[in-house]
Amino acid sequence: MALRKIYHYPDPVLKQPAEKITVFDQELETLAKDMAETMYAAPGVGLAAPQVGVSKRLIVLDCSPREEGPGLVVAVNPEVVSGEGEACEEEGCLSVPGYYARVERHARVKVRYQDVTGGDHLVEAEGLWSICFQHEIDHLDGKLFIDYLSPLKRSLFKKKYQKILQQLEEQL
Repeated sequence: MALRKIYHYPDPVLKQPAEKITVFDQELETLAKDMAETMYAAPGVGLAAPQVGVSKRLIVLDCSPREEGPGLVVAVNPEVVSGEGEACEEEGCLSVPGYYARVERHARVKVRYQDVTGGDHLVEAEGLWSICFQHEIDHLDGKLFIDYLSPLKRSLFKKKYQKILQQLEEQL
């Protein structure tokens, strides 16, 4: 396993839709393990393949409370098949470091996905799990949480984000 580089906004890889995965092999398993290791090290609760520069429909998530231990979900070709209710929570993103904003999403979702061997799964998620699934699946469609911001908030974000990037560069 290896830590992968996390790409930051505005890198173009984050805006392109990811390709459906059709080959379930050792390369896919290695990518999933690397992504999980990268997510935990960041630290984060979710990571999509485009965030590590790979334009494939693969996400990893773990929203389990720390005291419960790891609850890693590896989802290949995930899609939200239904959603209900409303949630508006503050979100952050490993690809948009240092910036947080409230985003409206479904409170509960049903997600269909495959595992790394091609097995089919259908899960119901709520709370942080629901938000995380939606957030990471957005990455696969080339969408970032900042795309949900109003034009005014997006303008303020761009100004603030330039300062955040300068601070990050100074730390290196």
